Amino acid sequence: MKEYKCHKISEGRAEGEVLFSEDDFCFYLVDPKTGVVIEKNHCLYGKSIAGKILVFPNGKGSSVVQADGMYQLKMTGMEPKAMIVKNPDTTLVASAIITETVLVDRAEDSFYEDTADGTVVAVDATKGIITVKY
Repeated sequence: MKEYKCHKISEGRAEGEVLFSEDDFCFYLVDPKTGVVIEKNHCLYGKSIAGKILVFPNGKGSSVVQADGMYQLKMTGMEPKAMIVKNPDTTLVASAIITETVLVDRAEDSFYEDTADGTVVAVDATKGIITVKY
């Protein structure tokens, strides 16, 4: 196991497989019944974010679109278990807090270098630690 420091935004703890997005993310463009990304030309198009630790650079979309998208996913149980974002914005932060989704930022650079899709990690936002489980 290896630990990486991060910064808590929305507290809690979650464990699951990492899913990296190179593209900014809009939760409204995810099918709430399946958790599958439906945004054409998105790097995760056709993949499910349900139950994953979603890692992405930025949120995108208006406050209504982001909050509604996250809420719909939460109501159907298709939301990510946790999110690791490089550049949080007010809309993403507020939506994560409202939906009680674990959200962290400021992960150590080595986390991004050492981790790939499918790696199992535990995100403990409250303690500010991401643990990679080998």
